[in-house]
Amino acid sequence: MALESEPHELGHGRAHLTLTMNTLAFTVCFAAWMLNGVLVTFLVTNQIFDWSASQMGWLIGIPVLTGSIVRLPLGMATDKFGGRPVYTLLMLVAAVPMFLLGRADSYADFMWFSLGFGLTGGSFAVGIAFTSVWYPSERQGTALGIFGAGNAGAAVTTLGAPTLLRTLTDGGANAEGWRTLPVIYAAALVLMAILFFLLTKNRKAPGAATKTIRGQLVPLRHLRVWRFGLYYFLVFGGFVALAQWLVPYYVNVYSMTIVTAGLMTSIFSLPSGLIRALGGWFSDLFGARRVLYCVLAVIGVSCFLLIFPKMDIESPGRGIMAQTGGRVTGVTGDGIEVEDRSYALLARPDRAGDPERDFLPWPVTETWHEPIVAEGDRVERRQLLARGVTHVYFQANVWIFTVVVFVIGIAMGIGKAAVYRYIPDYFPEDVGVVGGLVGVLGGLGGFVCPIIFGTLLDSIGLWTTTWIFLFSVSVACLVWLSLVVRRMSSKQI
Repeated sequence: MALESEPHELGHGRAHLTLTMNTLAFTVCFAAWMLNGVLVTFLVTNQIFDWSASQMGWLIGIPVLTGSIVRLPLGMATDKFGGRPVYTLLMLVAAVPMFLLGRADSYADFMWFSLGFGLTGGSFAVGIAFTSVWYPSERQGTALGIFGAGNAGAAVTTLGAPTLLRTLTDGGANAEGWRTLPVIYAAALVLMAILFFLLTKNRKAPGAATKTIRGQLVPLRHLRVWRFGLYYFLVFGGFVALAQWLVPYYVNVYSMTIVTAGLMTSIFSLPSGLIRALGGWFSDLFGARRVLYCVLAVIGVSCFLLIFPKMDIESPGRGIMAQTGGRVTGVTGDGIEVEDRSYALLARPDRAGDPERDFLPWPVTETWHEPIVAEGDRVERRQLLARGVTHVYFQANVWIFTVVVFVIGIAMGIGKAAVYRYIPDYFPEDVGVVGGLVGVLGGLGGFVCPIIFGTLLDSIGLWTTTWIFLFSVSVACLVWLSLVVRRMSSKQI
């Protein structure tokens, strides 16, 4: 009984210390998990390794895939053995391939070592399970939200690793200096593992020690678990994917440098990680379902607004036809005269130097006429005298785009906390295994989404197909959630 009552004693500093260490460890692990996005780009850009775009994509994605796959077994291990030994061992084991990454001399070396340090991505399942056993149900949303703020580790690497690489390589003069960066990350993992082991106290999920592996997997039979996984595929998988995809998006669509694109991307990734704690508090206060409803709606509407690409299109518009036959007696920029009848023309707008063209929040439509007859021509009734031209221009302003992307990031951050707030309510004794599977599906989203984005871009040729896909997934999540709520309401009547 003492074990079950202790988590409710929130006045004890042990729970808060454990939460702090969990969050710090997750931040370090997440920063390590995202390393290849910066390191591989640096190595190829500086021609240290001659890898193709597809090879780069696999090296960036392999750690994400590994971290996703191991989340379920790590969550089960945490429920059974407690978070202290599992988290410590995870960081120590992952530090070895991270260290060896600095000695890689071939693509195969990079692939295998990346596969190894990708274990750091499984830290999320460990931290979720270990945090949940220290707090009661009514406070777990806030606690898990604070823990999830460790997602900000992505921004730590995005902003910090390029500076470290520039320093270690003396601005590119000593290219081999990059090999020290993985050593620094490995040292950070070892140091974090030691501090975690020394400052935390172990605790296991109630009843988990007596469960067999088959017994632990029983909750996965529930469709609800897979529904939570779909939500997390969007809010976490989408976050991980966009944190990497937005860099080439800014470069290609808005012609930015990689450095500037990285800074703009951090506007999305950094707040999204930090806001997760607020999402947990909202979920405790208003309920996970209400919060998730709002999150899915915001993501859906925001992605819909970004679907429309930059446009500069001329299309046939409404022309002018002769009402009677006769000879054309005059053609000017203002009109056409046929015998004794005049036809007014719309002139083409002169937008050169117009300051309003520098900031256009929505599409602009302009129409004008272009004569297709000359003075002296003879025309018949209902013959076309001037063709109409409709010009549609959409700037897709970069600052408006960035604000909307920022909103999506905030919504995803809150949504990540809301999804995990569900789990202790429905599976209080299986947070590790259920959280592990949900984390697997979310992590796979981070691996699969960039592949889908690239495939859609190659097949359709529009960068905005990214938002079409995310809009479709958000609508699917919203519809499924609505159907479940409606079914639950009908049972209560």
